[in-house]
Amino acid sequence: MSDPSNPFEAMMRQAQEMAKSFPAMDAFSPKVFEAMMGTMPKDMMEMMFGNTVNEGGLDARTRLLLTLAGLTMQGAQNDVALRQTVRHALEAGATKQHITETIGQMSVFAGVPAMSRALELAGQVWDEKEGKE
Repeated sequence: MSDPSNPFEAMMRQAQEMAKSFPAMDAFSPKVFEAMMGTMPKDMMEMMFGNTVNEGGLDARTRLLLTLAGLTMQGAQNDVALRQTVRHALEAGATKQHITETIGQMSVFAGVPAMSRALELAGQVWDEKEGKE
């Protein structure tokens, strides 16, 4: 108990040192990791968190739009999660308008900067989809 150092700082320092010891960490790229993640098919989304198991409950599209609203409320800080949610929402049947309105609605609660950031990230997904077509 005589150690004046912050235990949280010590834990974080140890975690950073451990991460540095992994050789692959130097080559890690969030963009490459995001590209490796596929989009779940609509039927699978419905089965896992839609109406298939929870009859009469929320469908996968609605759940994903709610997730998108939550990510926007957090300030649209997690680029990968937000873009992946947009991809999944589109696959689940959401339209560009549904996504835009969901994000726009959050401006009232999360502020215009969070909404703008979320729309920018959603726009990256739309640009990516148009580039593939």
